[in-house]
Amino acid sequence: MKPTTHIFLLTAAVAGALSLMGCATPETRIRTHPEIVAKIAPPQLDLIKKGRVEPGFDMEMVRLALGEPDRVAMRATAGDSNEVWTYANYESAEGRPLYRGLYHRFYVAGNPLYPFYLNYPTRRERERFSVVFKGDKVIATEKDGTVAKLN
Repeated sequence: MKPTTHIFLLTAAVAGALSLMGCATPETRIRTHPEIVAKIAPPQLDLIKKGRVEPGFDMEMVRLALGEPDRVAMRATAGDSNEVWTYANYESAEGRPLYRGLYHRFYVAGNPLYPFYLNYPTRRERERFSVVFKGDKVIATEKDGTVAKLN
């Protein structure tokens, strides 16, 4: 192969890796979804940039702020049901966080799986927090088993 071909391939590989790495930040998600951002009020957009979720946020806004959830479940309540998005971390038995890059993820029934860690002998999943929706709107968050009602 010619040296220019090697340089081209290396540049393409680096650009691809950088684009995948950038998907983990709210700023990158905001840049890649201008059609959603155009509908968001400036105060809410500032919260999204900080990775925060507030009452009344819809599912698209939560995805911009936090990314895709690790698990999605329905929770039955008195005569109703709420959708719950859970965000988790993976760690070793010693408590060291395990990296969950985009290239480790694939989806089954709408939920991401991280097969890289399925064979990790002492892997633990630790729930960071959950976001509870009624319809399409955030009504509460839960962290460490504590519910924070957002009205």
